Amino acid sequence: MRVFVTGASGWIGSALVPDLIAGGHRVVGLARSDASADALAQAGTEAVRGSLDDLDILREASAAADAVIHLAFDHEVAFAQGDFRAAADADRRAAETMGEALVGTGKPFVLASGTPVEAGRAATERDGHGHVPLDAVPPEAVGMVTRLATAEWVLSLADRGVRSSVVRLPRTNHGEGDKGFVASLVRNARDKGVAGHYGDGANRWPAVHRLDSAHLFRIALETAPAGSTLHAVADEGVSLREIAEVIGRHLNVPVAAIPPEEAAEHFGWLSAVLSMDQPASSALTRELTGWRPTRPGLVDDLDEGHYFLTPSA
Repeated sequence: MRVFVTGASGWIGSALVPDLIAGGHRVVGLARSDASADALAQAGTEAVRGSLDDLDILREASAAADAVIHLAFDHEVAFAQGDFRAAADADRRAAETMGEALVGTGKPFVLASGTPVEAGRAATERDGHGHVPLDAVPPEAVGMVTRLATAEWVLSLADRGVRSSVVRLPRTNHGEGDKGFVASLVRNARDKGVAGHYGDGANRWPAVHRLDSAHLFRIALETAPAGSTLHAVADEGVSLREIAEVIGRHLNVPVAAIPPEEAAEHFGWLSAVLSMDQPASSALTRELTGWRPTRPGLVDDLDEGHYFLTPSA
């Protein structure tokens, strides 16, 4: 298939592209910059210049493809600039544009989303569905609800002749070169001289190696039934205390509990993520698709040491 991929040069996308090519697919990637276009060319793919705001380009590229995988999300706007709602709104417009171009074709449309949070238990693929009115949530949560609603809209395309599916990613897609949440915790521990964990450290993060999550996107593209929700989860829940202990051991710094009232000052923007216990299961995904993670789990990956290399190392 000719597959149009947004975010093709990103963290997951750069792992997905060679997986798709190995499966015999041709990839067309959206490139926001010359550097992204060059990276895609070196990976053996065709580049289409544009961003998620270029709706005409998204529409044309989607209509010309045999399938679409939407990975891109403006993390700089959402996190560095602190405007998650703006990023979620842009994502919604992009998804609607690409999805409408596929209506009635029977083509696959795979969307990246996130695992939900369920109090006191591991979230499953059946959780996190249903519309929540935007006026029923606090302003700071509107962006997150918008993104969840986008996933529901994509799933609804199954009733309009699109083989749509949503792959939910856990908080941590780890691996060598990661610059996400775990890398941020390592930098924080190095800067502060202490490997901190939120409160008693019992909160859990689901996790997966990025090569395993990338492969699930290919499986969804090739075989997932219309309207499927899949979880790319290998570790159902690794405690923050366990993560901090590995970081402390590798950096040779003490491990300490950071009281919730001090977390914002200690962890910065990351404190909001750390404050939630958010394990997730992928049992239904494995049963439906046969997907099996084969790469190291989060703790083993941390113990390989690459997270602790400095630029001069």
